[in-house]
This record gives sequence, C-alpha cells and structure tokens, in this order.
Amino acid sequence: MHGFANPARFLRIARWLTPALLVSGLVLTAAAIVYGLFYAPAERLQGETVRIMFLHLPTVWLGMAGWTTIAVASFVEVVWRHPLAAIAARAAAVPGAAFTLLGLLTGSIWGRPAWGTWWVWDGRLTAFLVLLFLYFGYIALAGAVAREGGSSRIPAIFGLVGAVNIPIIHYSVLWWSTQHQPPSIGLSGSTMAPEFLWGVVVSMLGFSLLFGGVVLARMRAILADVQADARLRRKALEA
Repeated sequence: MHGFANPARFLRIARWLTPALLVSGLVLTAAAIVYGLFYAPAERLQGETVRIMFLHLPTVWLGMAGWTTIAVASFVEVVWRHPLAAIAARAAAVPGAAFTLLGLLTGSIWGRPAWGTWWVWDGRLTAFLVLLFLYFGYIALAGAVAREGGSSRIPAIFGLVGAVNIPIIHYSVLWWSTQHQPPSIGLSGSTMAPEFLWGVVVSMLGFSLLFGGVVLARMRAILADVQADARLRRKALEA
C-alpha cells in the first residue's frame, strides 16, 4: 500500500488509468441504459416504469460505495497516516454525494407510480437522505480543513463515524417494515429475472468504472493544487 504513497508514482499510474476507466465506464453505461430503455421487456407488475431500475440501482450502490471509500481512506489516514488517504477521501466525496442525490431523485420518480407518492419516511429512504447530509457535512469539513490548514484527522474521524449509516441503509429492509422489497441481488444469488439482471450488472459495472475514473481525476486535481500551493509557499519564503 505504501508503494503508492509517492505522489509521482501515483500520478504515473493515474495518468493512463483515469481515461481508461472513464472511456470503458461510458461505453458500458451507455450500452446498459440503451438496453434498459429500448430492449428490456416491461415487468409483469410494474410495467414500463421498471426501466428506471437500470439507473436507480447503480446510483444507490455508488452512493453507499462512495462513503465506504471515504471510510476506508479515513481509516488508512488515522492508522497509517498514508499521504494520499485524505486526498482519496476528499476526491470521493463529491461524486459520492452526486450519486446519492441521483439515487434519491430516481427513487422518488420510480416510487410515484409504484407507491402512489413521491416520498415515504420509511427506514431505507430516511437513512439514504441522512447519507446525503453526511456527504454535505464531510465536504464542508474537509474543505474547511484544506483552506485553514487544520488536522486531516478531523474529517477522517467524521468519515469513520458516518460509516455507521451504511449497514443501516443495507439492512433497513430486513430490520423494519418498509416500502422497499428485500435485496434482489446478494451473495447467495439473485431473485431478479435474467433479462433484467445482466443489464443491471453491466450498468453497475459501468457506473462503478466512471466513479473510479472521476475519483482519480479529482485526486490528480487536488494533488496539483497542493503542489502548486507548496511551490508558492516555498517561493514566498525564499523571497
């Protein structure tokens, strides 16, 4: 892990890996969305509204995966003080928040014909809304630390504490009475029909690759800002 602590080594890898992730992610995502919109069959009970699943499920997955990335990077920052850990957590926050917001919006659109309402205060929806506010709090806190020069452990601890919400989101449909059905895809298999399953899997993979590419691009941009700021400080001291 510490082999990537050198920013120069990381940048050499990220320079070619970023466009590779973005291009492959765009291709897979576009293919899955086109399949979901024009080729997937209508569902027996939900009809044509089920097509939003090809966008909703990946955004919900990446909303949770984004905070998991923050939590893992925060743990590495707190325990090992890895030089790039705090940067990785900051880089994952904005795309994670964007996918969380998209998950809430697409879920609301899907819920209107399925449940007869745009919003219900059930366990999963409420916990997912809390996740969005956690993202906003982390982005504000990490930004303030970066501007004011405080300890990077402060947002790292916030990232670790906020991770408690991830299992709540995942298991809420099992713990409480909720409008959501139990998970359709799990380690033991899938209850989803094959004509929907493979399209969803491709969509989730494509969006995940896009997420990875965006995070790497943001890490490169943050590193560039840090290096530029360090050069300016060095020149100011020399003057």
